[in-house]
Amino acid sequence: MSKIILSAETGSDLPAALAAKLGVLLIPMHVSMGDETLDDGTFPATDVCAYYDRTGKIPTTSGSTPYDFEQIYDRVFAEDPDARVLHLAYSAVTTCSYHSGELAIEEKPYADRVRLVDTRHVSVGQCSVVCAVAHWLEAHPEATLEEAVAAAEDISAHTEMSFIPSNLDYLRAGGRCSNAAALVGNLLQLHPCIDIIGGRLIAGKKYRGQMTKVLPALIRDFDKKHGPKKDHLYLIHSPYLSDDVRKSAEDTIQELGYADWTWIPTGCVITCHGGPGAFGIVAGTK
Repeated sequence: MSKIILSAETGSDLPAALAAKLGVLLIPMHVSMGDETLDDGTFPATDVCAYYDRTGKIPTTSGSTPYDFEQIYDRVFAEDPDARVLHLAYSAVTTCSYHSGELAIEEKPYADRVRLVDTRHVSVGQCSVVCAVAHWLEAHPEATLEEAVAAAEDISAHTEMSFIPSNLDYLRAGGRCSNAAALVGNLLQLHPCIDIIGGRLIAGKKYRGQMTKVLPALIRDFDKKHGPKKDHLYLIHSPYLSDDVRKSAEDTIQELGYADWTWIPTGCVITCHGGPGAFGIVAGTK
């Protein structure tokens, strides 16, 4: 029996090298800057920041298309007609990607050998689920697609993510808060925490102060609220998150007794939404 192949959108921020190591296929999402549309992951995320600095506009993002899925899946099944694919999707309530995956396989002869799971996560929350499912499959090489789907759904349900921007400029430019709210927020150094709840990005507690003070408070609140496993954390950083801010996060994590952590940079899609200097934390719960 062919092993189960995993796929996920590039909006998962799963680094290409790690995806190759785990054998995960990456389906491109897209970023438009002016009249040019590029595949996420094919250019540096710092280009998103440079575009905003030049124009005052946020690049727009779009989900994977049916064609994006077909290009990859057709090749997989041409090479191995007995292959099995499990797609671990970017939150379906935030993008068209999940539906595109459904449309892509609708009339294909391999439709019964592909399953799609809505992880109800974005960015490194999705990345964490993908990595955990990949490790589960390594431990269960004889698993059926249905068993893998059940494992993926359980892992997704026991994964938590919180994300915090450095300032409100990108939220303002993207129309997610008013000019006045952004001005006041930046003056008061307010940082809204974005939690992923049921696949939706929900603004929660507002933290105030410099990021070196905000991150320890956020991490302690996350630890207290979710009681995550202490073996490993994923930490998210968008371009230009400073070393002293990163150190404040690592010092707090060590104080709380976490054994290990991995920093994951945001890709182009997520940088469009979070802006530079943003931070996030992801962990599996008990």
